[in-house]
Amino acid sequence: MEIFDALMAGFATAATPANLLWALVGCALGTAVGVLPGIGPAVAVAMLLPITAKVEVTASMIFFAGIYYGAMYGGSTTSILLNTPGETASMVTAMEGNKMAKSGRAGAALATSAIGSFVAGTVATVVVTLFAPYVADFAVKLGPPEYFMLMVLAFTTVSAVLGKSTVRGMTALFVGLAAGCIGMDQISGAARYTGGKSELLDGIDIVLVAVGLFAVAEVLYAAMYEGRVVESRNTMSRVHMTRRDWKRSIPAWLRGTLIGTPFGCIPAGGTEIPTFLSYATEKKLAKGGDKAEFGTAGAIEGVAGPEAANNATVTAAMIPLLTLGIPTSNTTAVLLGAFQNYGINPGPQLFTTSATLVWALIASLYIGNVMLLVLNLPMVGLWVKLLKIPKPQLYAGILIFATVGAYGMRQSTFDLFLLYGIGMLGVLMRRFDFPTAPVVVGMILGPLAEAQMRNAVSIGEGSWLIFVQRPMSLTLLIIVLAVLVLPRLFKHLAQRKLARLRQLDD
Repeated sequence: MEIFDALMAGFATAATPANLLWALVGCALGTAVGVLPGIGPAVAVAMLLPITAKVEVTASMIFFAGIYYGAMYGGSTTSILLNTPGETASMVTAMEGNKMAKSGRAGAALATSAIGSFVAGTVATVVVTLFAPYVADFAVKLGPPEYFMLMVLAFTTVSAVLGKSTVRGMTALFVGLAAGCIGMDQISGAARYTGGKSELLDGIDIVLVAVGLFAVAEVLYAAMYEGRVVESRNTMSRVHMTRRDWKRSIPAWLRGTLIGTPFGCIPAGGTEIPTFLSYATEKKLAKGGDKAEFGTAGAIEGVAGPEAANNATVTAAMIPLLTLGIPTSNTTAVLLGAFQNYGINPGPQLFTTSATLVWALIASLYIGNVMLLVLNLPMVGLWVKLLKIPKPQLYAGILIFATVGAYGMRQSTFDLFLLYGIGMLGVLMRRFDFPTAPVVVGMILGPLAEAQMRNAVSIGEGSWLIFVQRPMSLTLLIIVLAVLVLPRLFKHLAQRKLARLRQLDD
């Protein structure tokens, strides 16, 4: 009953005219961002961080949340009509959705993706509402050793899961941890790694890092390495579904939601695994003529299931972000930076220290889902027109927006040099396939982890054994080791099995 009362209070806050307007603008902007190929929600949120610095914190978070899940809706439009996923999460949708579009069924594909996103997003939001407070209540009981190990788990999962190489992920994390050490020491007050620059005494602003790594790097990378791309678009058909389409889509939506929600809840990162799992499930369960459509004319289940899994994962990812302060994607890493920008640290204490904000944010997820369904079904034609914006003008606009926003924070030219320096680092990271999210996570959680580590060692009277003497801390340490060791072990066993099979064939 307490949860219901808190949620109603959240609706009262989120349903004010100003907050509803911010939610609508966020959802519309998120959809537009999802439609435009190559510009993901992480870039949009990072770019707008400086602009919303003066906006009231609840309105700002509702706005960013709108962009976050709006982009997931919009990404399917590009995947289906252009075969160009705006987000990695939409890659699987493109496989069957684009084939449906080529067969003249683009309208049915767009309809099932929008309705599936709504169903999955709503179910996952109910899961967030019911379980997030209990996770937070449990986490509040943790002490400094457990907090430190929890942050080590965040470092490990984000670095090991985001990106193709664990070594590159860890390297990116250590870059972020090093950047987080710049400025005055939290305890002694001594200047660290400032190079004699007074502008660095307060550390590097997380907003600059987010804007530089995501928005500026995206534009510079496109200008330097991506040539002119000729895109062919499939024609639009009326956005509707036949009775047979509904019959095939409903079970796929429900299965996709069941697959995606647990992946969002655990800090394992990424929407690729649940979307591919959903696609494989639908393909396996399809029979007769429905199965024959996979890979040929385009099967509607191959769009419905992965889209539902994608949105369920994205929404459920709010649980580890809000309760543990663990981001599981690029966008949630930037959202973590947005919280930090307002002096709020997501984690176990958030549900007690900022209860109004948290419940308004959860209520806005329900409101945003309805808004997105209304925005997406009747207005698909309008979103498609965005694809006609020339890339050079689009990227120039992003660069101007990012530069003006970064300069406006402190009116400092030093910040601009820093912004473009970080942008060039982002280009190099993209060029050599280093994930960028661990840098942001390392910068935000690094100083917090350092403080908790010092407190834990003080509690243990200088002994590091404190981390293995407490049951919860030891459990988290085992989980960290499992995250690092088990994937390699499974990969090694799979390679050995494959080698053995080849020997038998020979």
